[in-house]
Amino acid sequence: MAVCYLGLGTNLGNRRENIKLAVKKINALRNTRVLKESGIMESSPAGGPAGQPRFLNAALKIDTKLSALALLKKLKEIEILMGRKKTVRFGPRVIDLDILLYSDKVRRGKILTIPHPRMFSRDFVIKPLLEVL
Repeated sequence: MAVCYLGLGTNLGNRRENIKLAVKKINALRNTRVLKESGIMESSPAGGPAGQPRFLNAALKIDTKLSALALLKKLKEIEILMGRKKTVRFGPRVIDLDILLYSDKVRRGKILTIPHPRMFSRDFVIKPLLEVL
């Protein structure tokens, strides 16, 4: 099992319910369980189109037998099931699920980079993450 940390964000629809549903779906993944949830914080969008709604953000500590790439695939499936549509970069979204840390792994790739490359420059990622470390 690998201990991993995930970032969650949403700025469309019922934001609190989006986070709760995402946590439920992550916890339901095979060979994966949520160990700890952060509180939810509100933040301004980081980039993207002007005028989009504010985000709610949270972090999770999970335990999984899935590889990093398999976990990423499952998270993207959850995003699609919840109604996420690819629009503009950093645009509004029903849910955004990111792998922040995966065990002690360091990975640099086109599909997945761990640790998450922008997490250290974003308070809305670091503050919830610190709650679950």
